[in-house]
Amino acid sequence: MTRIAPSPAPSPDSVPPGNPAAGRARRKRHKIAVPLVLIAAITGAAVLGVTRPWERPAPDAQQSAVEYGTAAVQRGSLSSGIQVAGALGYDTPTQVVPSGTGTITALPAVGDVIKPGRKLYEVDGRAVVLMRGDRPLWRNLGPEATPGADVKQLKRNLVDLGYADGLGLSIDEKFTAGTATAVKRWQKSLGVKQTGTVTLGSMIMLPLKLVRVQQLGVQLGAALGTASVMTVTGTDLVASVQPADNQLSRFKPDGKVEVRLSDGATVTGHIRSLIRGVGSGGGSGEGGADGPGGDAQKTAVTVELDSQTQALKAGASSVTVTVVGDKVSDALIVPVTALLALDGGGYGVKVVEGTGSRLVKVQLGLVANARAQISGDVKPGAEVVVPK
Repeated sequence: MTRIAPSPAPSPDSVPPGNPAAGRARRKRHKIAVPLVLIAAITGAAVLGVTRPWERPAPDAQQSAVEYGTAAVQRGSLSSGIQVAGALGYDTPTQVVPSGTGTITALPAVGDVIKPGRKLYEVDGRAVVLMRGDRPLWRNLGPEATPGADVKQLKRNLVDLGYADGLGLSIDEKFTAGTATAVKRWQKSLGVKQTGTVTLGSMIMLPLKLVRVQQLGVQLGAALGTASVMTVTGTDLVASVQPADNQLSRFKPDGKVEVRLSDGATVTGHIRSLIRGVGSGGGSGEGGADGPGGDAQKTAVTVELDSQTQALKAGASSVTVTVVGDKVSDALIVPVTALLALDGGGYGVKVVEGTGSRLVKVQLGLVANARAQISGDVKPGAEVVVPK
């Protein structure tokens, strides 16, 4: 059987024989069709040219409806620092461990502030006096004492308190006649027998300028032992935080921080110390990150405040510590949800104008805390479109 090939479809450019006018009309229609196709393609590209990264198609053919609102463009400061919850408390908790024997006959009240040279507590009716030093006393100090660092520590206190005025006392390790005279002057101020000798148990050395009584460890009438008589602190407040492991790299020695107090005030400070392995809770108390009984090791960071005035008004309380990072000021700021990813790169925002909106391409700056710095044809106070 012989197959007959079908005739090819006439080309748009083909001209029917004997009809040149029809050919010219057909070529004219073809020339118009091309721009229309390009216009459709450009229109389609424009529709696809703006996407919101947070929007995702619904599982079925119908997309869930997204409601939109507006947010004002703000001018202000923006920082990329991280924030960690912490606590404000008194500095350097120290246990007071007694020496000697006897019965507790007087104690200070919690919250009392005591200066070096003053009575800290009383044993058998005799004052136990606070002095400043890193090394506890372990022997009697008098004319028979051999030279040592404890003698030097005593002499520094006598000089600082004014009991060595006019004696030409050198702060060295020798217990001299001048040292004994200064001790007698100090004993006279306390109203005790002027022996010129400091007996073991009559003085407590602590490495603090002033001490604040935080907690009592014994009651009146208790016999001295090895237990702590009390816990004291310094009089300055510090902020303490326990950052997560992935935050530790942001905490640099002497790094600058901002501490937001419970009353809303902000105080600057710097990182003074970082101690690893403080154990679960690390002073956070029950309900900390690991909960009671947890054994995860924490890292405690202590922040020294640049000013005590505002902190003392707030008192011991919870705080928020911000590690200062990159910061910009006098910047235009919008919520990050206002940003639109543009086809070909870059970002834009839709600025509300009358009953509609205008797409404006912007340059993106610092992004932090769900806010973004932008620059472009946008003014402060303008409203931009954001999903609700």
